[in-house]
Amino acid sequence: MFGLGLPEMGIVAVVAILIFGPKKIPELGNALGKTLRSFKDGISQSDDEAIDKEKDKEEEGQPKV
Repeated sequence: MFGLGLPEMGIVAVVAILIFGPKKIPELGNALGKTLRSFKDGISQSDDEAIDKEKDKEEEGQPKV
């Protein structure tokens, strides 16, 4: 994972606790999770819209009987 081993991840965790405090870390993790979830939903929604537009273009190009 990005070339980080257990000692490096431990150092990052200690620095994060020193900067934000132990009570703020879960709140930051929760906010990060919500942000990533909404980003993922937005990406999938835009993909669905792009697929729908392609289908509409294909249907417009076909002659109606």
